[in-house]
Amino acid sequence: MTRLATPPHHGGLLVVQPLRHKRCAACRRGPLSLLVVEDGLPRCLECADLGHLVFLPRGDTALTRRSREESTLSALVVRFNRRKCRYERQGVLVEEAALVRAEVRCLADAEARRRRRARDAKRRAAEDVRFTEAFAAEILRLFPGCPVGRARAIAAHASVRGSGRVGRTAAGRALTQGAVVSAVVAGVRHVDTPYDQLLMSGVPRYEARRRIAGTVEAVLREWEAGVEIRLTG
Repeated sequence: MTRLATPPHHGGLLVVQPLRHKRCAACRRGPLSLLVVEDGLPRCLECADLGHLVFLPRGDTALTRRSREESTLSALVVRFNRRKCRYERQGVLVEEAALVRAEVRCLADAEARRRRRARDAKRRAAEDVRFTEAFAAEILRLFPGCPVGRARAIAAHASVRGSGRVGRTAAGRALTQGAVVSAVVAGVRHVDTPYDQLLMSGVPRYEARRRIAGTVEAVLREWEAGVEIRLTG
């Protein structure tokens, strides 16, 4: 029987996924999907006293690490990559009970992460509500004639998390006058003018803005001159 080269390995047990059909040198069982090289000869897992172990494919680092921690006996599984001329990890063999315990630990961590994400989402939602209210209040301070509903709508649109809109910029989060005015101008442009229709009809953006500039300015002047309206509720 042709002797096999032992794959390089630093410590621990090593199991090989053979590229060619191999039979166990001891019991002649085969072809083998996994084998151990002993004295240059292939041995099946049963003959190598590893038959009670289960295979865990690579991919889940945490599960693999914990399975090996929980398992009294474990082995690294490798396969030769001809193109790269090297052995590569395919997974591990561990005790089935150890794998179950490791899965329970990972599920507990996943549940903890889920709860943490839920808490974080709730906290961010509350922060967003407070910020939107502050943004709307600043709009009404600068434009006291702006209807409360419009101020809230403009603030909500400008401050959507992850949108990249003016309310999420550093200037917007600081409630600078320039950022607030930009948000109001954008709101007026899209709601109180035919700007969107002009764009849909093929008018270039800068030309469309030029055509509706007068209307935007008129609305802003009206809102600036209005009686102050306070947010309620």
